[in-house]
Amino acid sequence: MDKNQALHAYIKEDLLNQIKLGTYKVGDRIPTELELCKDFNVSRTTVRTALKQLTMEGYLVRKQGNGTFVAEQKVKQTLSHTVERYSDQIAVQGKKAEISLVSIQVIPATESLKQVLNVSIDDPIQCIERIRKANGEPTQFEISYIPWSLAPGITQQHAESSLYETLKKVYHLQIAKTTEHVEIIFPDERVAQHLQYKEGLPCFYIETVAEDINGNVFEYSRSYFRGDKTNFVISRNYLMDE
Repeated sequence: MDKNQALHAYIKEDLLNQIKLGTYKVGDRIPTELELCKDFNVSRTTVRTALKQLTMEGYLVRKQGNGTFVAEQKVKQTLSHTVERYSDQIAVQGKKAEISLVSIQVIPATESLKQVLNVSIDDPIQCIERIRKANGEPTQFEISYIPWSLAPGITQQHAESSLYETLKKVYHLQIAKTTEHVEIIFPDERVAQHLQYKEGLPCFYIETVAEDINGNVFEYSRSYFRGDKTNFVISRNYLMDE
């Protein structure tokens, strides 16, 4: 153990390594608090701190009266260049994807939407709220803003499939570039409710601006991801000097 590492951090790291290596598989019950206390020769408070952190991070799930079990693997989503649909990204992980529409409404462009979408104040903007699920559990709540002038009349059928594919095939808007800003936030009551997530727990927050091949912005979105159900993969290719 690193001499600068707290005992609970060491226990957490040890358990996490065993989960990642497959020593503890999805659905396996891990040793009890008392057993872990004996194994690591530490207090119950120290063990509970480690288990609490692993539970909050989505690696363990505690079942009242039954013990603590290894949770299902988190949904992986790619932040680097990809044209794969959400359903395709989830399917390769052995999970069933679902997109549920919360609402579609037309709103007047605000000052902030004017700036990002390059429209005029009060121009009609379609506001589309959706929930993405994996195996029936919410992982993402997304709010998309698309100018009516570019893609009028987006329907529920469009929204509950691949929105980018719809924009390409129906409205001839080909995505060429996205700019994404990522941070950690604490969701408000409404967002937490849509995610079926405890208010006060952190989640990933991503703002995305999508452009076509001519550099025209056609979508701005705000997405909230459950921190215990999602992680992200970033893949970069670097050209080597000859």
